[in-house]
Amino acid sequence: MKVRKYMGIDREKIAWYPTIDPEACTGCGACAEFCPNDVFELVDGVMTVANPLNCVPGCDKCAGECPASAIMFPSRENLLMQIEQLRQSQGNR
Repeated sequence: MKVRKYMGIDREKIAWYPTIDPEACTGCGACAEFCPNDVFELVDGVMTVANPLNCVPGCDKCAGECPASAIMFPSRENLLMQIEQLRQSQGNR
């Protein structure tokens, strides 16, 4: 299996993907229709994050499409710090 990379880092090491509040999710599917990367899947009437590593680091546009505001992401500041730390540990700058 080919390892996907983002900015020279194995994608699996980057903790960036959405979480969905199942209490708030209406199962409308707006996020799945919007996202071209097959991140979401409807399971028992509630949207789930089926393929979290398909999410592009830094992209949070699907959250704005959710009419129930049920989609959350880590902070961008944490993402930037995480990427910098990973790049330094790999000797990349």
